[in-house]
Amino acid sequence: MKSAATPTVLPSERPMVTSVIPCRNEVRYIGQCLESLIRCDYPKDRLEVLVCDGMSDDGTREIVAGYAARYGFIRLVDNPERITPCAMNAGIREARGDVIMPMGAHAVYSPSYISQLVAALEETGADNVGGVLVTLPANGRPLPRALAVGLSHPFGVGNSYFRIGATERRTVDTVPFGCYRRAVFDRIGMFDPELVRNQDDELNARLLKQGGRIVLIPEVVSYYYARGSLSQVARMFYQYGYFKPLAAWKVGQITTFRQLVPALFVAALVVIGVLAPWSGPARLALAGIAGAYLTAAVAGAALALRKHGPGCAAALLVVFPVLHVSYGLGSIVAVLERLLGRRRPPHQVASVPLSR
Repeated sequence: MKSAATPTVLPSERPMVTSVIPCRNEVRYIGQCLESLIRCDYPKDRLEVLVCDGMSDDGTREIVAGYAARYGFIRLVDNPERITPCAMNAGIREARGDVIMPMGAHAVYSPSYISQLVAALEETGADNVGGVLVTLPANGRPLPRALAVGLSHPFGVGNSYFRIGATERRTVDTVPFGCYRRAVFDRIGMFDPELVRNQDDELNARLLKQGGRIVLIPEVVSYYYARGSLSQVARMFYQYGYFKPLAAWKVGQITTFRQLVPALFVAALVVIGVLAPWSGPARLALAGIAGAYLTAAVAGAALALRKHGPGCAAALLVVFPVLHVSYGLGSIVAVLERLLGRRRPPHQVASVPLSR
């Protein structure tokens, strides 16, 4: 007896998908990003790509306009507010899709990226699904390679599964470049314009708090080009750390313990460091914390030695503390400002481009 054939989903039956790409001054990467979406296997009559530009002045707008003139499914949308959540909200308001996919201008996507996530959205019944983010170096020099390794290393980013990878599908607290049902935004609202960074974390935390479900699909991959300099990454992670407590306050809960670790580490170093000149136990504690951290950093760098070479491994010994201290300082500053009743406008904190 023959088994029944699996019904074939015709292209015309697939949901309309809107990709929303916030960007500002991404002349180096926006072309590669759009080329990867042009090569995707999702039917172009069921896809629209909205590049929500924060009034770029480096040639980005001209590049996007050129693509829009050649491809009818690509469109340039103005974002005069120039920050990511406003770009996302502008795109969602303009979107015609039943599925909304935020994407980053600093990334490229596999040909099956959209179709796999749309299928996974239906298979899992989740409200949001996303894949693994493979971090690529800005160039081949040791420091940029170390920055890319650090952003996908368990010692660098903890148990952030979308960065370090997973062996099977699993429920998670957030995913990059998620694939959302349009109904999610009708139900819980859009991105919070006060959050220059971590706006997706806050939205996903709000989704989970209201009973939603987010699933990581590890077989789906996007490729993200990391920032090329230590100062850029330090500023970015300071911002991530700064806006993380604000996102937690907005949803009324801390979603994961890993977001507390950098702030606790920096605070412990500062407090014990102040006490150390007058206290023997404080000196011992400082030596213990510093020694344990150095041991873990050296072990992490050693694991990268064979694959990435001695230059990259040595640079990781600088990259790891920059990631952790920058994030921790940002969180501590945000908490202190709130306790003291001082709040800076988000635009004063944002000092790197809008995309990840």
